[in-house]
Amino acid sequence: MSKNVFVEGPISPEFIAESIAKHQSKHTIGAHNIFLGQVRADVIHDNTVVAIDYSAYTDMANEALYAIREKAFAKFDLICMHIYHSLGVVKAGEICLFVFVSATRRKQVYEATEAIVNWIKTDVPIFGKEMFENDTFTWKQNNNG
Repeated sequence: MSKNVFVEGPISPEFIAESIAKHQSKHTIGAHNIFLGQVRADVIHDNTVVAIDYSAYTDMANEALYAIREKAFAKFDLICMHIYHSLGVVKAGEICLFVFVSATRRKQVYEATEAIVNWIKTDVPIFGKEMFENDTFTWKQNNNG
């Protein structure tokens, strides 16, 4: 199996920068692609989202993310891939998902990133409770878009 991919709270710019910097010495990489999922201040039924409280069945989610990793390496010619997702409260404007892929060519990283993000949204048991400015909440509906 692989490492735990969950980060408590928002994913910081420092964490992202450190993850990227580790790959500068790999001279076979010709392209990197990064997807950063950010909590939006959506308005739902006249209420503005101020944060999302993420929870997961962590063992099942880690297994699903490992399967996504295996599927991505089998389908795309990747050199490297990292996936991190927040658990706990992430405020609007903060990062909750960080996907980083590297390959020899750019076409592979673009296609792989889109597929990986879609697989995460459809296959991983991560749940988001959208918290509103009036202290009410609703469970987030994934729209895969």
